[in-house]
Amino acid sequence: MAEHESLEFGKADFVLLDSVSLDEFMANLKLRFEKGRIYSYIGEVVVSVNPYRAMNIYGRDTIEQYKGRELYERPPHLFAIADAAYKAMKRRNKDTCIVISGESGAGKTEASKYIMQYIAAITNPSQRAEVERVKNMLLKSNCVLEAFGNAKTNRNDNSSRFGKYMDINFDFKGDPIGGHINNYLLEKSRVIFQQEGERSFHSFYQLVKGAPDAQLRSLHIQRDPTAYTYIKVGGQIKSSINDSADFKAVTDAMKVIGFTTEEIQTVYKILATILHLGNLKFGSDGDVTLIENSKLVSVLGDLLSTKDENVEKALLYRTVATGRDVIDKQHTHQEASYGRDALAKAIYERLFCWIVGRINDVIEVKNYDARVHGKNTVIGVLDIYGFEIFQNNSFEQFCINYCNEKLQQLFIQLVLKQEQEEYQREGIPWKHIDYFNNQIIVDLVEQQHKGIFAVLDEACMNVGKVTDEMFLQALNGKLAKHAHYTSRKLSPTDKNLEFDRDFRIRHYAGDVVYSVVGFIDKNKDTLFQDFKRLLYNSSNPVLKAMWPEGKLSITEVTKRPLTAATLFKNSMISLVENLASKEPYYVRCIKPNDVKSPLLFEHERCKHQVEYLGLLENVRVRRAGFANRQTYPRFLQRYKMISEFTWPNHDLPSDKEAVERLLQGCGFEHDVAYGKTKVFIRTPRTIFSLEEQRAEMVKRIVLFLQKVWRGTLARMRYRRMRAALIIIRAYRRYKVKSYIREVNRRFKNVRGMKDHGKHVKWPTPPKVLRKFEEALRNIYNRWWAWTLIKDLSPEEMVQIRAKVATLECLKGQRADLGLQRAWEGNYLVSKKDSPGTASSFTLVSSDLQRKDKFMRVLFSCNVRKINRFNKAEDRALLITDRHLYKMDPVKLYKPMKSIPLYNVTGVSISPGKDQLVVFHTKDNRDLIVCLQGMVPAGDSRIGELVGTLLSHFKSANHDNSTTPFNCSASSGHLRTEQPA
Repeated sequence: MAEHESLEFGKADFVLLDSVSLDEFMANLKLRFEKGRIYSYIGEVVVSVNPYRAMNIYGRDTIEQYKGRELYERPPHLFAIADAAYKAMKRRNKDTCIVISGESGAGKTEASKYIMQYIAAITNPSQRAEVERVKNMLLKSNCVLEAFGNAKTNRNDNSSRFGKYMDINFDFKGDPIGGHINNYLLEKSRVIFQQEGERSFHSFYQLVKGAPDAQLRSLHIQRDPTAYTYIKVGGQIKSSINDSADFKAVTDAMKVIGFTTEEIQTVYKILATILHLGNLKFGSDGDVTLIENSKLVSVLGDLLSTKDENVEKALLYRTVATGRDVIDKQHTHQEASYGRDALAKAIYERLFCWIVGRINDVIEVKNYDARVHGKNTVIGVLDIYGFEIFQNNSFEQFCINYCNEKLQQLFIQLVLKQEQEEYQREGIPWKHIDYFNNQIIVDLVEQQHKGIFAVLDEACMNVGKVTDEMFLQALNGKLAKHAHYTSRKLSPTDKNLEFDRDFRIRHYAGDVVYSVVGFIDKNKDTLFQDFKRLLYNSSNPVLKAMWPEGKLSITEVTKRPLTAATLFKNSMISLVENLASKEPYYVRCIKPNDVKSPLLFEHERCKHQVEYLGLLENVRVRRAGFANRQTYPRFLQRYKMISEFTWPNHDLPSDKEAVERLLQGCGFEHDVAYGKTKVFIRTPRTIFSLEEQRAEMVKRIVLFLQKVWRGTLARMRYRRMRAALIIIRAYRRYKVKSYIREVNRRFKNVRGMKDHGKHVKWPTPPKVLRKFEEALRNIYNRWWAWTLIKDLSPEEMVQIRAKVATLECLKGQRADLGLQRAWEGNYLVSKKDSPGTASSFTLVSSDLQRKDKFMRVLFSCNVRKINRFNKAEDRALLITDRHLYKMDPVKLYKPMKSIPLYNVTGVSISPGKDQLVVFHTKDNRDLIVCLQGMVPAGDSRIGELVGTLLSHFKSANHDNSTTPFNCSASSGHLRTEQPA
């Protein structure tokens, strides 16, 4: 069964219906149609309902879903049956065929296209050019055959008016290597006549509406279908068909297939010839028959590449041989019209057969030797007209319905045969199934001497004038007692039948009334030999090749040609024998309504098709006691999770015993039978119960698998993270060790270097050691500094500390800090600054030391003092470790002002060259001076002053816990302050 669809869409397989009845079958079919499920199964038969809308279920993604799958692993689809036929052909080396049947408009042609598309898509993995060429030819041939063999009918815009059976040949690898097309009974009467609302073949309208103007002029054709008698009725019909676009597509397809330019031109010349023939009018002048519009004769002569007089003679005269004499017998008006129409039909039929033959020349297998290349296997696709019941049913409908009788007979026989053979193979008792055996109807048509075809042929062979009414009388005489035949003469009270015109046959698909009008003429299919000679003698080689019998001499005696009925019967018998020799697969097409609506499901319309397609009988045959059968391995694969004895794998001796144990555990052992290789399940309920249990277990299995898989993923992630962490740690250790080793290598001998390693370049540290490197550099710098100062005297150390303090405080603030020279500090005792007064300053400073008890002089220098009135005077500045003294150098350095050092809160200096210094005091009586009298004159002592004070206060802070100065920049001046 097709298990992958919810029951809201109905039963995907009709075999699984709870009860086999027509009402339940129709209800399920309608539900699936309304839910958009156009495909269903009856076992291995696909039931297709025409959706009358485009459906996105034929793309590449869908093809991949069905490729290589078993028939029931996916929802019902044409691709499933195509894949099954391909696998049977490839795996078992068997010829297969797909039989597509249904009435006109049910979607047979579209189904055959999709099957071809699928087979083309799944083959040729190696993309070989030859295989691609064959596949392209097979697909393109559909386009051409539809143009010349399909027509718009009241039931279908693209109805096949011929039967088509296509063989696709495959090599031993399963790649297509060629093909062959057989065509059956083209409805050539449509060339000259169409029922109301219908059109002739598409090719005529494509030519008139789509050909370029230049081409139409060369063919003497107008761009107006209503101008031509044969297609006038169809030319007035509005249709959704785009004839203009189709003309280009067909022409391109013919070029791809391999038609030459001359051949394509000849095809359109023949179509134009037929259109002009339909416009020929015959008149009479006494006993003489004339062509009224004789200008058309020259047009016909030009198109047929023959002389005008020969065309006119063939249309008006018939050459008759009487012994050795040859005479020309003039046609009557009626005979001329008949000959013209017969010629039009015959030319079109020959053209169609020639096109099919030309395609076969291109696609047939060439140079294939089975001994060298392996067995050549075949998939056949049969797309043939469906059962037809029209308002007026003539000879064509009779042949078509006979064809469907033959195919239905084959269908029932093969299905029954397959079922019986399977039951016998598996050792299961076969239950007899009653079904409608239409052999009686087939015999009614084709039986020798008694069948309708035999009576018709006999009537055609009688000497003298034989009418259709005489044929009907012969039927009444021979078939009066047949249960499936009647006429008005045999049923006088049946007013649905006309006297001397109608007969009724009770087909398996229903009763059909046929009109005998035209049966005799259509069966004889007479074409005067003059026309055959005319066309054979054409200078156009393509046209000449279509009429080989035209070379016969007028006096040459030939056998009576076979009638149309006999030819068709023989072709059907041959077709059935061909199909019976292959493994068949079936597609049964159903037309849901007559108005091409995607929403309407006409119950009675569909019911009739279900009955005549024998679908219910098919279900009964398939059910035949068991609704479902599966091989033991496949059954276990699907349901083994239900039983603890079979999950995850069984340890029983065979799969058969495992299946028995599983079904016993579920309590279904009384509803099954065990074959040799398959288990047979009697009722659909058992299948549904197994499916429900499976669905429940699948949820638990999925949760279990998810749990296991998620755990596996988590462990995998953990192992990856742990491994990554170990690698990272090892790498970091390696980088750290490498860095330490490199630092050790570079700085190993710094003690012996002149600059103690100052020139050594530090290696780049890893990221994790950047702070460590900073600390290491600081340690090194401290060590380097220590090596420089360890041998200095205490006085030198004091000066070094002062310079360091200056650098820390004033770096970047002033251009010259005086760091490169020695700092003397007490410049007033220097004979350079004060050569004449140094002794006086020395005496004064000694008195102040005794008086104020200071320990040492920090700084002394000549300055220029600026008061608050901007008045400047020369002064001297003395800074000791306890006081700041302002002195008058003119009065032998007499102290003018003494400021305790602890009252000084800060120092501000200017960044310029003026060496301005402001001493800030607690009482806000700041002292403003400019250092001067330096020798040399450009010397800068601002840095020395600031550094000495900072060093003193830092030292004092260390010893006495007093507060040091702080450094800050304000208003363009550097300010060194001691917070209060």
